Amino acid sequence: MIKACDLKKTSVIDFDGTPHSIESISQQAPTARGGNTLYKVRFRNISNGQKVDKTFRGDDALQETYYETRQVQYLYQDGDRYAFMDLESYEQFELTADDVSDCLPFMVEEMEGIVALVSNDKVLTLRMPDTVVLEIVECAPSVAGASVTARTKPATLSTGLVVQIPEYIEQGETIRVDTRERKYLSRA
Repeated sequence: MIKACDLKKTSVIDFDGTPHSIESISQQAPTARGGNTLYKVRFRNISNGQKVDKTFRGDDALQETYYETRQVQYLYQDGDRYAFMDLESYEQFELTADDVSDCLPFMVEEMEGIVALVSNDKVLTLRMPDTVVLEIVECAPSVAGASVTARTKPATLSTGLVVQIPEYIEQGETIRVDTRERKYLSRA
């Protein structure tokens, strides 16, 4: 059991016998005397992808799902199937496009650093690294004299993700992208 106040984005909770991963947590402190801190949590059902919003008091107990973490490598795409390899056992497995929809904007072939959550030899979900390095394939030309604090422009990355980048960055450069916020961090 885990208390609501101890929840993290890496937690996987069991609701009605189904594992749910945490997408976001927000904390609300009532101003009234004796008011308990409330935790608003958005869960995603791992088996069907449905979102569930719940509110808990800090001392509410929740049932954690047992799972293992395994380092995996993304290998290739075959139609709507995506092939991965467990880096410990070298076993390969496939997931559907629906299973990896949240990861698709960041995945490039031969990518390592992905963590699979596994329970009873079944992959529950994938977790991307916090930052990834991607190449810019399309953006407006850089502006002469643009400074670091200048305006931004949209850029399409090698995976199809569009992020806002500073004006001085050019097509063909590689940048670091935050996978949680889906935004530009720095040049790679």
